[in-house]
Amino acid sequence: MNAPTNIQMINGPDGKPAFVVLPYDEYMRLYESENELIPNEVVSATVDGATPVRAWREYLKLTQAEVAARLGISQPSYAKQENSDKLRPASVTKIAAALGITTTQLDF
Repeated sequence: MNAPTNIQMINGPDGKPAFVVLPYDEYMRLYESENELIPNEVVSATVDGATPVRAWREYLKLTQAEVAARLGISQPSYAKQENSDKLRPASVTKIAAALGITTTQLDF
């Protein structure tokens, strides 16, 4: 049986499942994936002057070299894109994929 063991089902008076209790981290992962949220740390970094690309990279604790490798480009080329205020839509799509986020989360 492959049922998760960290989830608790609570049945209602009719004996059918009425509630599910799951770990908070799992709830947040599911909630964020459905709602394309932007963490407060990312928003704060952009308010302080970082580009959204840089804010996300730092939030995800990645180096420029790591993201550049995921994109198949050099670190200096990535650094130029990261510092740009005007990225092409194709670049936004590729960078978002490399960071594991959606284009909506990156282009705010």
